Amino acid sequence: MRGRLTRWLRGGDPAGPTAEDDRVTLLLAAAEAGLPLAPAAHPAAGYGCSCDRVGCPTPARHPVSFAWQTQSTTDRAQIERWARHQPGANFITATGMTHDVLDVPLEAGREALERLLAAGVEVGPVAESDDGRMLFFTLTRGTPEDEDEWWPCELDCHPETMDEHPGLRWHCRGSYVLVPPARLPGGDGDRQVRWVRGPEHPFPEPLTLLESLTDACARHAAEQGHDQDHATGPAWPSRR
Repeated sequence: MRGRLTRWLRGGDPAGPTAEDDRVTLLLAAAEAGLPLAPAAHPAAGYGCSCDRVGCPTPARHPVSFAWQTQSTTDRAQIERWARHQPGANFITATGMTHDVLDVPLEAGREALERLLAAGVEVGPVAESDDGRMLFFTLTRGTPEDEDEWWPCELDCHPETMDEHPGLRWHCRGSYVLVPPARLPGGDGDRQVRWVRGPEHPFPEPLTLLESLTDACARHAAEQGHDQDHATGPAWPSRR
């Protein structure tokens, strides 16, 4: 598995003869790392999404089933069955179970990643998307033992609120992201979500990355002329 994973991370040809094997290998590596997976839509001609919804607001970026939270699994046999029966499907990973995702604009993410690695900070799996986002996978803070300790945060991001968070989005309980390898609609058909750092890297605590990410997002927002408060939200979660 490691050889195939390395070939994908180095940009192996997705049209090659082992493309489907490599796709399954990457999905299984993600599941082995603890990412619960469920099938998602994929790009299609016409409306851009394989689902039946006319004018789908998130083409090829949403789960197939409304029961995706309970359906999500790390079970190897189930993931292999899904991949075999739905060869074109993307997959999502449900956040807030075992992991969260800090989701930032691509340029801000690249800047923050460079700074974090240069400072010797342990950075976990990182993916980048051709729709201009970078995803930092972390341990979750979304399932406290004491439900009274559950904290709301303006950075929390759910699928229906992503447009409200152009800066940093914190995907925790009730949200999801596409997991590599995934295909996106638009362009010449080669838009993807891919690993920059693979799922073999241990998940860090989210707060070890948050300050660097919010600082990079603030600089990015200033350069783009966006309102900083709207683009980044508060830097730290607040308890109620």
